[in-house]
This record gives sequence, C-alpha cells and structure tokens, in this order.
Amino acid sequence: MVLLILLGVLVVIALVVIVIYNRLVAIRNQVDNAWKQIDVQLKRRHDLIPNLVEVVKDYMSYEQETLRQVIEARNQAVKATTPAETMGAENVLTAAMGRLFAVMEAYPNLKADQNVSRLMEELTGTENKISFARQFYNDSVMSLNNMVQSFPSNLIAGSFNFQTGTYFEVPETEKAAPKVDLR
Repeated sequence: MVLLILLGVLVVIALVVIVIYNRLVAIRNQVDNAWKQIDVQLKRRHDLIPNLVEVVKDYMSYEQETLRQVIEARNQAVKATTPAETMGAENVLTAAMGRLFAVMEAYPNLKADQNVSRLMEELTGTENKISFARQFYNDSVMSLNNMVQSFPSNLIAGSFNFQTGTYFEVPETEKAAPKVDLR
C-alpha cells in the first residue's frame, strides 16, 4: 500500500515536471517566433529605406549628411546578428529616420512627389507592423520570464537551463516627452 502511494506520488511529480517543461519549451518557441516576426518586418524596412533615400536625395541636396546617417544606420542594422545587436542598431536607425522625416517636412516639393508619398506610406505601415511585432515579442518574453522565475517552474527551468528573455526596449532618448511650443 505504501509502495503504491509512493509510486502514485512519483507519477504525479513526473507529470507535473513534464507539463511544466513542455510549457517552458512552448513559451521559449513563442519568443523565438515573435523575434522572427520582428525580423521579417525589419527586413522590409531595410529594403524600403534605400529606395526612399534614392528618391529624396535629389530634392535634399543640402541634407546629404542626414541621408548618409540614415544609410549608415541602416547598414549597421542589416549587419546585426544577435537580438541585442539588432535592438541597439534598430534604435539608432529609428532615430536617424526620425531626423530624416523631420528634414523632409521642410521640402514641399518632396512631400508632393508621388513616389515619396507611396514610399512614406509603405514605411509608415511597416513601422506600425514593427511596433505590433515588438509588442507581441515583449508579451512573449514576459510569459517566459514569469515561468522561469515563478515557483515551482523555476526549479524545472533552472534544471534544464532555461534563461529569461530580453525585452525590446525603447531607448532612453525616445522616452522623453516631445516638447511642444505653440507660440
């Protein structure tokens, strides 16, 4: 009788370990998938940027430094190989694109160009998709981190070397509220 109870307890413990392990694997795979979805959108962004720069460079002859910074930031983002490198490079690219968009506002002929308008629309749509993909990624990372850090799943996560994920964070330079001057 005691042996049957002991065997039953061991079976229950084994089942709990299996369920928790499988859940950890599923969440880790979800994080990987979410990162790949960001990658897809970043690739689209990287492909659109040279086209936009090519179209606007004739209009913006005095802004070659801004265009050079955008292309340089884009090239660094393309070269990034790890999620951490990609996050840093993409934050630099986002800042460079923001400066480009701000400069473009000063060129009415540029804003009226149909090619520029179409590219800007595509880039805006891509930026929105990147934003949603980042949100899904961060939600997935939160789920993984909760499992890795919560009891009793932390015991299984530690035993099988599951690691917490890294959030895709907004850089400090973008966290400041924009200043509005209505003079």
